[in-house]
Amino acid sequence: MKPVPSQPESNGVPVHVAIIMDGNGRWAQSRGLSRAAGHLEGAEAVRRTVEASKQLGIRYLTLYGFSLENWKRPAKEIADLMGLLRLYLRKEIAELDREGVRIRFIGDRTLLEPDIVSLIEMSEQKTRGNTQLDLIVALSYGSRQEITTAARQLALDAVAGEIDPDTIDEDTLNARLFTRDIPDPDLIVRTSGEQRLSNFLLWQAAYAELVFTGVFWPDFSREELENSIAEFGRRERRYGATTA
Repeated sequence: MKPVPSQPESNGVPVHVAIIMDGNGRWAQSRGLSRAAGHLEGAEAVRRTVEASKQLGIRYLTLYGFSLENWKRPAKEIADLMGLLRLYLRKEIAELDREGVRIRFIGDRTLLEPDIVSLIEMSEQKTRGNTQLDLIVALSYGSRQEITTAARQLALDAVAGEIDPDTIDEDTLNARLFTRDIPDPDLIVRTSGEQRLSNFLLWQAAYAELVFTGVFWPDFSREELENSIAEFGRRERRYGATTA
């Protein structure tokens, strides 16, 4: 059976925090600004959150940057987002590397422009040996698609005689996921007041604690992160068992 999420550190800080960064557009609209301006401020919130996570002792931070469903957005907004991603990768990777942050990306890279894929590969290679914080960016990502792809690979392996179907278990499928070497999230936070997972880490979220905050992502701060961790600390995690 696939292991349950890792236990929090002794100081109560979860090992792995995942965040659905929501509300850039509504933040901008409430201020009479363009959606592009909202995404730009959202990038600043990413910077703050990465730094705060490192300082607080979080070991893994996963950010839902762009879903497969987001490809349905207007072409102009997608172009703005991809331009912002290019800028982030070109400007921030050296600083992340100096700070001991390892960055990696999960999702379908076949839908991305070749230059973005090259930047992603470069950033992953450059920071591969860092150990202070693993920053995982879910980009062009969908959890149902991830699970479907893993199941398809298992079926192909079985047909090819490389695996006995009777031996397939949770570990076998987990080994085909993007997150195969990353512990399951202990805490998933969603900003902007929405209360759903939106096709994010569905398999991995089996025993995660969920925290929803009304703050739009561009306003997300260290204080908000600490509040979410404090709420996490008040939860009793039994993983299906009962208390003594």
